[in-house]
Amino acid sequence: MARVSIFPLPGALLLPGMELPLHIFEPRYQAMIHDAMARDRRIGMIQPREEGVKPALFDMGCLGHITHIEALDGGRYNILLKGIARFRVVRELAVPTAFRQIEADVEPVAQEDEILSAVERAALEQESRRFADALGYVVDWTAVSRLDDMALVNGIAQIVPFDPAAKQTLLEADTLGERADRIIQLMQIVGRIERDGGATMQ
Repeated sequence: MARVSIFPLPGALLLPGMELPLHIFEPRYQAMIHDAMARDRRIGMIQPREEGVKPALFDMGCLGHITHIEALDGGRYNILLKGIARFRVVRELAVPTAFRQIEADVEPVAQEDEILSAVERAALEQESRRFADALGYVVDWTAVSRLDDMALVNGIAQIVPFDPAAKQTLLEADTLGERADRIIQLMQIVGRIERDGGATMQ
């Protein structure tokens, strides 16, 4: 079990091996970053289930390491967080700090990258092109084709405009293939909504 300081942020998905830039401006999270830098440079990203001052949390998040930090005026920070491993919330701790802390069960760090089958990779790239075209996104597909499977799948998972619950299902996928399949399904749902003239999952 590990004690983890958490940053509950809806729609912000961090995955192992990926990077997430964050602008820290609230005093409680300024204090959290200051504390993390004095200890192990680690914080946990997790999504709240609802709005509110102290909202309930989803059961799973991702532990991140602060690889870069830029101090700004007023105690604010720009940081770059790199995902280490997923964690599952065991319980929230009663602490005197303004930021929340939990006891977490952290998964072992993966020793090697997962890969997709050729069919899975082709299906993901094809659906991503359709999705980007439908929403009017401009994408450098040559650069995309050079990405390894983990960077492609997890990069898409982090940037796609899905709602927090949908993003959470991507985080909770246990294999890269499962995450890729969920991305495809969600893109197809959003594509149908767009064609029908409804709202997106943003």
